[in-house]
Amino acid sequence: MIRRPKVRDRPPTVLMTADAVGGVWSYAVGLCRSMPQSRFVLATMGPRPRQAQRDAIRELENVILVESDYRLEWMADGVVDFTESRDWLMDLIERHEVDVVHVNGYAHARLGVDRPVVVVAHSDVLSWWEAVHKCPVPLDWAAYRRRVIGGLAAAARVVVPTAAVLEDLERHYVPLASRATVIPNGIEPTAFAALDKRPVVLAAGRLWDAAKNLAVLDAAAPGLLWPVEIAGDIEHPDGGVASFANVELLGLLTTAELARRLGSAEIFTAPARYEPFGLAVLEAAAAGCALVLGDIRSLRENWSDAALFIDPENSAALRAAINALIANPKMRTRLAATAQDRARRFTLDRMAQAYAALYHEMMRNSTRLETA
Repeated sequence: MIRRPKVRDRPPTVLMTADAVGGVWSYAVGLCRSMPQSRFVLATMGPRPRQAQRDAIRELENVILVESDYRLEWMADGVVDFTESRDWLMDLIERHEVDVVHVNGYAHARLGVDRPVVVVAHSDVLSWWEAVHKCPVPLDWAAYRRRVIGGLAAAARVVVPTAAVLEDLERHYVPLASRATVIPNGIEPTAFAALDKRPVVLAAGRLWDAAKNLAVLDAAAPGLLWPVEIAGDIEHPDGGVASFANVELLGLLTTAELARRLGSAEIFTAPARYEPFGLAVLEAAAAGCALVLGDIRSLRENWSDAALFIDPENSAALRAAINALIANPKMRTRLAATAQDRARRFTLDRMAQAYAALYHEMMRNSTRLETA
C-alpha cells in the first residue's frame, strides 16, 4: 500500500490519465491550463502525443507530461497492458506525492492506493456499440464490462459531462447514486471567435469513428448547395483508414487552425449517432456557426432550441436540413446567435471551479477517513 503524504492546505497535486486520440486531450489540456495553482502529472497511454500537443503542454508550468505506449482499455487487447500500466501509475503516484487521482477512463480507478480517485466518463464501449450497431455488445466485451464496473465501484466520485452519459452508465454497468456529478466540459470562448463567414459546411471529428457518423455527410454532400469540409484524423489507432469521396478533407488541425475554420464557416454539422458531450459542437457554437446535429439525447440536452436536429441515419434528412439553412439566411443567423449565446454557459473557468471544489472535497473526505 502506498503511504499518503500529509495533506497540506494548498491546491492538490493531481495525477491525470489521458490519451492523445480525441477530445480527452483537449479537455485535459484545457483543465490543466485553467487551474494554474494546481500541479498535474499528465500520464498518457495509447498513441503518443504529436509534437504540437507536446508543445501545448510545455507552455504550462504546472504540468508534467509522462508518456507511455500502453494500450487504452477500449483498444484491441487493451487488457494485456493493464497490470503493467497500473504499476506504472502507482509508481508515478508515489514519486510525485499525488493527492488526487483523476482517471479519464474506468479500469485504472482500481489502483489499490489510499488516494481518492475520481473517474471521468468521456465515453464507453457498450453505449457506443448500442448507438452505432443498434444491438447489444458482443460477449467478447464481457471482460471490458467487468473492468468498467470495477472501476466505477472503486471511484470515490464519478464525473459525467451530461445527464445522458450518467443514464448510459447506470443502464449498462452499475447504479452510481450520490457518487455521480454532472460537470459539463468547457472552452475558452474568446479562442473561438466569429470571423467573416464563408459559404461552407464544416464538420470535425475522428473520421474513422462510426459514432461520429461523418460518412452520412459524405453521402449527403453531392446534393448540397455549398461545399463540405471535414477536419480530423482518418487513421484508426488499431489500423485502417477511413475513405471519403465527396468532401474536402482538411486533416488534423491545430486548435488555432480549427478555430479559424470554425470562425469562417457558416454551418457546422455533427450528425452523430453517439456523442457524450460534443466539444467540437461547443467550439462551433462559440464561433458563430449555425448547427445541424444528430437527434440524440446528449446533443438535445445541450443544444435544444439552438440547432436543427436530424435522424443521423438519414442522409436525405441531413441534406434537406443543411439546404434549408443555406436557403434561409434569417434562420441561419437566428440559430447561430442562439447557439453562440448558449455556448457562454460552457466555459473553462466554470469547469475548473467545479473540479477544484471536487478535488478539495475528495481530499477533505479522505483526510477525515484517515483520522477517524
